[in-house]
Amino acid sequence: QVQLVESGGGSVQTGGSLRLSCAASGYTYSSYCMGWFRQAPGKEREGVAAIDSDGSTSYADSVKGRFAISQDNDNNTLYLQMNSLKPEDTAMYYCAAEPCSGGERSWGRGTLVTVSS
Repeated sequence: QVQLVESGGGSVQTGGSLRLSCAASGYTYSSYCMGWFRQAPGKEREGVAAIDSDGSTSYADSVKGRFAISQDNDNNTLYLQMNSLKPEDTAMYYCAAEPCSGGERSWGRGTLVTVSS
């Protein structure tokens, strides 16, 4: 059973930084593709960043150059380094995992990020 637990959210001022972590368990981590999503109040959930099993990364245009996704395969942990945060980055951030070969996506419960101006 896939389990994903996010941490690292909090409240920061505009221009600040946060590092989110996602501890994964219950599956072969290296065979899964991982990603971060976010959902702001009143808005749909959107993809923020993703990383494939070979380390290839992709980002939403709104976070390119500010956010960086990475993973520690030895410790089954996914990270999202967020710099130059803006109020519009305020959202609940979710970790997601799915088999790179296709299959059901699993979600964590989320961690809240609040950026004040």
